[in-house]
Amino acid sequence: MTRHPDDPFLAAAIEEARIGLAEGGIPIGSVIVRNGKIIGRGHNQRVQSGSVIQHAEMNCFHNTGRMAPSEYRECVVYSTLSPCHMCAGTMVHYGVKGCVVGENRTSRGAEYLLDMKEIEVEVLHDLDCFEMMQDFIKARPDLWHEDIGAKSLRLGFSDAPRY
Repeated sequence: MTRHPDDPFLAAAIEEARIGLAEGGIPIGSVIVRNGKIIGRGHNQRVQSGSVIQHAEMNCFHNTGRMAPSEYRECVVYSTLSPCHMCAGTMVHYGVKGCVVGENRTSRGAEYLLDMKEIEVEVLHDLDCFEMMQDFIKARPDLWHEDIGAKSLRLGFSDAPRY
């Protein structure tokens, strides 16, 4: 694992994750980048808002606002953690061109779905992202299992199917 201090977009996603943690939520952050510029930011707000869909990427899309379909195709989503099926499905639905993942060791998410839909996925294996999630899971396993762990407990696996 490495640290990526020179990547301003990952740094912005990490900043969003830290905001979420400071608010009492789950430390996952996201930004949407178009033509080298951040056009939307968000962080997981399931706890803060009481919403089942306010994952970091969903919150980021919400905060970005409406765009023409052609504009979404110019976007790359940065997320501190591998996106779940809901968030990956939104990326597929709007046809973003790529997703940069801070880390996927904690949860593999639905990267395979993005790959199947020809959305480029780059995993940075960032140490800050990984350590933030591990520290959170140790401190609040109840929230982690509520957010993503319930699926793994019910289905008996923690990673998305691999093809």
